Amino acid sequence: MKPEETSPRTKKYVRAVGPRLRVLLFSVFVLFALLGANSAYLSSITFLEWFKGETYQNYFYQFMFLGHLVLGLLIFLPVIFFGIFHIKNAWNRPNKRAASVGYGLFAISLVLLFSGLALMRVEGFEIKNPELRAVMYWAHVITPFLAVWLYILHRLAGPKIKWKAGVSWAAAVGVVVVGMVALHTQDPRKWNVVGPKEGVKYFEPSLARTASGKFIPADTLMMDKYCQECHPDVYEGWFHSVHHFSSFNNEPYFFSISETRKKMLERDGNVKASRWCAGCHDPVPFFSGAFDDPDFDIRKHPTAHAGITCTVCHAITHVNSTKGNADYTIEE
Repeated sequence: MKPEETSPRTKKYVRAVGPRLRVLLFSVFVLFALLGANSAYLSSITFLEWFKGETYQNYFYQFMFLGHLVLGLLIFLPVIFFGIFHIKNAWNRPNKRAASVGYGLFAISLVLLFSGLALMRVEGFEIKNPELRAVMYWAHVITPFLAVWLYILHRLAGPKIKWKAGVSWAAAVGVVVVGMVALHTQDPRKWNVVGPKEGVKYFEPSLARTASGKFIPADTLMMDKYCQECHPDVYEGWFHSVHHFSSFNNEPYFFSISETRKKMLERDGNVKASRWCAGCHDPVPFFSGAFDDPDFDIRKHPTAHAGITCTVCHAITHVNSTKGNADYTIEE
């Protein structure tokens, strides 16, 4: 009796991207799309700073940078797990070209992920060597372009690419990034700023001046409490210093300038000559525009007791000369 002929078992077909893996792939696509938009914005600001030689980073930029770190950490494991399981399902497929490109794509993705991780500054884990950081930085900059190129090659050897969705996303991101960069080039401090009618001559006979030739809001120059939050010891030293008591909160100075302003008002009909003292002693009322008012209450006005504040010293951008009284430039 002949033994029954048995047919060899056919291996169960496993899709390269099954239903569960498709969910993981979708999450990778979403995170990569968000990271792409975020990276386009960050790199545009970096390029703008390099091109213009100015700083354009602000609070929004810092939040976007934080978002870049968060999105990078969120996409880390999904990319690795998807790559491992996708290779496991498709390594023995007959389409060797797609498989080879897929291996390269996964390798580049790992370089992208780990270079980003290496650039993070975490206490206890930080690459400080500038040459090594430069290598990691450029690897992190270049690999996204390589990843996109390899992904296109990978998909060209497989299912049809949905170009319309990708182009629409790129166009939308481009419009938003261009708009954000345009906003970054604007300086709100220069919008609707009231300037002295006399222009630069407003500051004479003091040689001090603002960078724009316009007034600086008093609140901007009186931020000592804000500085105190991080530097309480420095604030305490300043509070009891002659800098703090340089203005009308100093009785000898109060007596001297009140008499000067009184005599100048009688002689000239204005108090402009007292600007000579204000450039050093009264920068807050002087640069905010209150000082020239003959009715300026040098006893009770809030700016009269500000003295030389933290902001005043730290906002000086240039010492023009040593030839005269307060020959410096201050910027908001």
